[in-house]
Amino acid sequence: MLPSTTERLLLGNTDIAISPLGIGTWAWGDKWMWGYGKSHTDADIRAAFDAALAAGINFFDTAEVYGLGRSERLLGQLIRESGQSVVVASKFMPFPFWLTRHALCRELRGSLKRLGMTQVDLYQMHFPLPPVPIETWMDAMADAVEARLVRAVGVSNYNQAQMERAHRALARRGIRLASNQVFYSLLHRDPEFNGVAQLCKDLNVTLIAYSPLEKGILTGKYTPDNPPPGMRKRIYNREYLQKTQPLLEIMHDIGEAHGGKTAAQVALNWLICKGAVPIPGAKNQRQVVSNIGALGWRLTDDEVAILDELSLAVRKS
Repeated sequence: MLPSTTERLLLGNTDIAISPLGIGTWAWGDKWMWGYGKSHTDADIRAAFDAALAAGINFFDTAEVYGLGRSERLLGQLIRESGQSVVVASKFMPFPFWLTRHALCRELRGSLKRLGMTQVDLYQMHFPLPPVPIETWMDAMADAVEARLVRAVGVSNYNQAQMERAHRALARRGIRLASNQVFYSLLHRDPEFNGVAQLCKDLNVTLIAYSPLEKGILTGKYTPDNPPPGMRKRIYNREYLQKTQPLLEIMHDIGEAHGGKTAAQVALNWLICKGAVPIPGAKNQRQVVSNIGALGWRLTDDEVAILDELSLAVRKS
């Protein structure tokens, strides 16, 4: 029997209720980074989706660029076939060649078509790319909300100053910024030190953590002698993997103290203790079951402090 959760959190200042842990769908259709078609197939993705629903997970994050749109198509198809209501977040990539605010609505309609929906729950700016100002894009987001194409507006990869600008621009249109999705993990704690996490708390903006398992490094399955495959091998070299071993050993010990939790579950629980909503990827049912094991228990304050200290040692080395 799969573990499950009925816990729900409100997304920012909205009435959208999400599970405290979501599923990231970057790998759903992506061949370059994640080996779609080789390491996992549509059947694996279907099993992952079904397992997530069975476990009470209702929050799925995608983007128009994931798998060049295939992620949205797969997610939309699975939702329709399930007949269940889920919370869907997607993203607009403001490529430098999109020079007017009208591009956002056009691309949004493309995402909605791929998803098979008339409205997306959360629509996010994928990056704060120039040359179009943040304020212009936020006006376009507000237009989408007023057109009932979007329920809530979020940003992604925005620093503190950019987030403040987005918040102010939306507020002028009577809309509250709902979320900021950033790279956040035990091995990448920048949101804690650059003001983003604190601003999220101050504004009641949900902090969504992508790559919470550091592309698999925090699962403990990769070592200096067993590096990750493909592009990840270039990102996480042997020297870096060697530096992570003391942290992973303590994560294993802490997990054992909580009834045999895995390093991955400890890493996800640590983020939840920090007030974030992690969205680990899941390419198959096994990974979903592992992710769910991060819920229903809490690290102690002392354990969080130990992990903080050891993760900083990796960061500084």
